Amino acid sequence: MGTNEPSQVLIFDTTLRDGEQAPGAAFDIEEKVEVARILDDMKVDIIEAGFPISSKGDFKSVQSVSKVVENATVCALTRARRGDIDAAVEALAGAKRKRIHTFISTSALHMKHKLNMTPDAVLEAIKDSVSYARQFCDDVEWSCEDGTRSDPEFLWRCFETAIKAGASTVNIADTVGYILPAEFTALIEGLYAHVPGMEDVRFSVHCHDDLGLATANSLAAISAGARQVECSINGLGERAGNASLEEVVMTLHTRQNVLPFSTNLDTTLLTTASKVVSDISHFPVPPNKAIVGSNAFAHESGIHQHGVINHPNTYEIMTPEVVGATGSRLVMGRKSGRHAFKMKLEELSCHLELDYFEKAFMDFKDFADTKKKISDDEILNIANKYQQA
Repeated sequence: MGTNEPSQVLIFDTTLRDGEQAPGAAFDIEEKVEVARILDDMKVDIIEAGFPISSKGDFKSVQSVSKVVENATVCALTRARRGDIDAAVEALAGAKRKRIHTFISTSALHMKHKLNMTPDAVLEAIKDSVSYARQFCDDVEWSCEDGTRSDPEFLWRCFETAIKAGASTVNIADTVGYILPAEFTALIEGLYAHVPGMEDVRFSVHCHDDLGLATANSLAAISAGARQVECSINGLGERAGNASLEEVVMTLHTRQNVLPFSTNLDTTLLTTASKVVSDISHFPVPPNKAIVGSNAFAHESGIHQHGVINHPNTYEIMTPEVVGATGSRLVMGRKSGRHAFKMKLEELSCHLELDYFEKAFMDFKDFADTKKKISDDEILNIANKYQQA
């Protein structure tokens, strides 16, 4: 597969670029540097640090991130314009490993109403921007904005043009989260069938979550040949967000039987990274968020609690420790059963005779019907009545 190793998937993190474009999520330079350090420690392969031409602040952010990242490739985004590329080159000057990422829209809708360019003009812009970027950097990525709503045959011509001009990575963006996984698979298969040189470059995907399919589409793309996924911590990004890094990585980690692919990522830092990005962006992580939500390893139903007590795998498909979480958590509430109540009492060093335990448990259940959350102190107050009996 050329540069596409059979099983290695590169993780391209765009939290600092597309993630910051989430309305209301703005990072200052120090915050970007903090996130970049965590991403580097986590062994993300490529960190997209920003869009240098867009503002002085973004330019300085890319400069600052370039100076502190030790292992990852630092990437800067540009439009298909030489001035954008010049700014990226300057901003990336201090990076140990650098990438220029240039993009242009390829859908008829965007070409007409956004770019006001003909298809031939777009092809010429692809050729010029990629070849110009290659004068400064061997690692050049080309992306088609709104690629999944583009005419497939025109898309083939765009990809071929980018590859011939020197792109080492070619990326298709599902910019508005429109495509379905089966459609995405067919589109990618068409690229491999009709674009000369596809086997010699790395193929990447960038999926948005407008229909809640960003992770599913990214995984479908990997199965179809993609060996780079563009994603962000907590799925942060424009509108409904990007593909969630933690979901993509942990699906690959957990479902090796059907997705025999690997990443370089240190998954034990996922929970820490999620919290830092949430705190900086002021975007709370929903409790039921996959992988990193506070309820991801929490159990309240008595049936589930009993199962987890006997064997964690009954209701957990990964260990909390593998994503850096503190452990499974039994949440005491109206649906909790005797096994969980007994374990909670043992945790609290409270021991009751069987008859008293049953009475305390019934009192607990009655009390639980009146409250959404029950504290350890409240459980102890119930049990203490029977310790003194």
